Amino acid sequence: MKRVTKGLLVVGLSLLVFLAGCGSGDEESEGADGSVTLEMFSNKSESIDTYKGIIEDFESENPNINIELEAPPEAETVLKTRLTKNDLPDIMSIGGNATYGELASSEVFHDFSGSDVLDSVQPSYIDMLSRLVGPDKEEVYGIPYATNANGVIYNKQKVKELGIEIPTDWDEFIQALETAKAAGEIPIYFTLQDAWTGMPIWNGVAANLVPKDFAQLKNNGEATFQEEYNDVASKMLELLNYGHSDNFGIGYADGNRAFANGEGVFYIQGNWAIPEILEMNPDIELGTMALPSNNNAEENDLVSGVDVALTISDSTEHKEEAMKFIKYLASEEVAQRYINEQKAFSGLTGVLQKDPVFDGIKKYFEQGRLTSFPDHYYPAGLGTENLVQDFLIEKNKDAFLETMDSEWDKVLNR
Repeated sequence: MKRVTKGLLVVGLSLLVFLAGCGSGDEESEGADGSVTLEMFSNKSESIDTYKGIIEDFESENPNINIELEAPPEAETVLKTRLTKNDLPDIMSIGGNATYGELASSEVFHDFSGSDVLDSVQPSYIDMLSRLVGPDKEEVYGIPYATNANGVIYNKQKVKELGIEIPTDWDEFIQALETAKAAGEIPIYFTLQDAWTGMPIWNGVAANLVPKDFAQLKNNGEATFQEEYNDVASKMLELLNYGHSDNFGIGYADGNRAFANGEGVFYIQGNWAIPEILEMNPDIELGTMALPSNNNAEENDLVSGVDVALTISDSTEHKEEAMKFIKYLASEEVAQRYINEQKAFSGLTGVLQKDPVFDGIKKYFEQGRLTSFPDHYYPAGLGTENLVQDFLIEKNKDAFLETMDSEWDKVLNR
């Protein structure tokens, strides 16, 4: 696929790359006793405890290597800012999205081409990351470590009590929501106070309705949001009718807690929300399904992407130690531990997610019925989550779609 982020790098990125190439502040990372301290940067708060446990075990086996974990809020913004300050972390655990593509294409990451760590990686996920970087780059700048499933989590007990059959197409899904609403339940628990939580809904609806190469077509002037996303926007608004009384007043953390406490029948989120829900209520019975946005059940694939890409700063002075930790993470035992604790899927062959909570979506992985996140191919800096949130508040579909087109064009012309 033609690189969709071509020409989208922010003004001054060439300067950032120059600064990043000057070093990563490693002068103070080597102790008097010869020990090495590496910084690991993560964009996911949900995986902090998992990484801490893995790091503790690694350090016990490698007493001369210390790993300091950083997982700040607004991680992508922080990472870009740190690049300008010549302070890129040694090791990074980041999402496989447009920001990854932007940074990787600017060659600030280590090239893993030829490394045996790639031997155990599923090629389809390497290709998914490569498409973000572009056809002119043959290098492999990241290891697809964990993958995800963007779909619908549901309360099994409530679904059973309501006599709801798991829907496989849009009309069946709406009927299930009507059944829940008629019974006095909250059909969908929304957490739209946090703008990003609208994106699992956006991606879930759009992925099976919009051409897979929409971003490329849009960049070429051959497609518009007004033409291709009209149905998506309409269905987003329709789903809002099945929320609660404060759709825009509840955030992600409170939404997880509410759903864990039995509020809501369906929860449109990714697998990343499951560990927190179960931590709050280990007894809740959860199920998962693909969001059936299409009325042809066979065309409703599961939205999946690279949730965690592991990479190394190309300017770190301790590449050997960093690579040792990367290979430790990629070992079958540790990779299995990560997906077990995070309720995720693996980008590595032979590492399988066996938790029964995913029985409803396992077939999509087995049959290869997977489709990428549409917004991963949008230009970095578009701010889709805020535009979608505003649209859901204002409910002006035509104005929203026009804005999406114009904002995209503005980013292209920067």
